[in-house]
Amino acid sequence: MPMAVSTSETQHPQSAQVSSDAIPFPPGDLYSDEPPLETDLHRDQIDLLIRLLKWLWRDRQDFYASGNLTIYYSPNQSKSSDFRGPDFFVVLDTERKPRKSWVVWEEDGKYPHVIVELLSESTANTDRGLKKQIYQDIFRTLDYFWFDPYSLEFEGFHLVDGTYQPIAPTEQGWRWSQQLGLYLGIHQGQLRFFTPEGDLVASPEETAALERQRVETERQRAEAEQQRNERLAAKLRELGVDPDDIQ
Repeated sequence: MPMAVSTSETQHPQSAQVSSDAIPFPPGDLYSDEPPLETDLHRDQIDLLIRLLKWLWRDRQDFYASGNLTIYYSPNQSKSSDFRGPDFFVVLDTERKPRKSWVVWEEDGKYPHVIVELLSESTANTDRGLKKQIYQDIFRTLDYFWFDPYSLEFEGFHLVDGTYQPIAPTEQGWRWSQQLGLYLGIHQGQLRFFTPEGDLVASPEETAALERQRVETERQRAEAEQQRNERLAAKLRELGVDPDDIQ
């Protein structure tokens, strides 16, 4: 998708502070202006990443995770229809609350710490080129990944001295996000998070299913133990021994 690029010099996003006296800022209460998602796979993948991180960090209140949401970073381009927001992004050290969009000048100059773009036929070249340049040079986003839900192309980059350097994959093809403290990798055709120990970050539904399985396994184990004790008691009675007399 085409994106508007500011040619003015910008400060580092994690510390950028813009003087309200120097620039007449537009209202900060701006709605997102993103187009509909292209396919079910793209929508489901974005939703999955958001739900996974919010579930994993359910006890934290110091981050914002969203997707397909406009990031307004230049007052001069605040209403530009050419700018499109990342498919998935995370901002750290901020208040966890609902937002209509991410307005940089209303968020202490903060830009996303992590961005994931989902490739498609119409956006792949932009995601690999122009967007990568914007996230590197303007946003200074530290971890940038892209993923194709159809071809399963997956790449990751970390900002080093102002330039994106490829993140080396593990043997499993995972890539480490320093900002999230998690691996990103492909599992059953979807981009998923993995813990530093290599465990799949389960969704709420998967967590509930695992708990049901644990309860069922425990029930079956208890039932098998009871049946074994009953058979043992019956055998003892055949031998003339009262099981209740055995301490």
